[in-house]
Amino acid sequence: MAHADERNDELERLARALCALRTPEEARSLLADLCTPRELADLSQRLEVARLLAGGRSYVDVSRATGASSTTVSRVSKCLNGPGGGYRAVLGRLD
Repeated sequence: MAHADERNDELERLARALCALRTPEEARSLLADLCTPRELADLSQRLEVARLLAGGRSYVDVSRATGASSTTVSRVSKCLNGPGGGYRAVLGRLD
């Protein structure tokens, strides 16, 4: 089992790999290599939930529009409005 320091190194390497990608095609290729189709669907859905919430849509509307559970919508909202800032950074750059 990997130690915490090794896991942190692995996460850092993954973050650097994502930053090294230059095109959406490269990103899709890496994501396809790293994730199962289900994981990709889940990640894509969470980003769409964040986009809709950031646009002012209600939890119920977002859940209906995306098929995400109320738990997923709530978790994404917590992250969207929390200190991490990942969703905000990406959504700000996509729009």
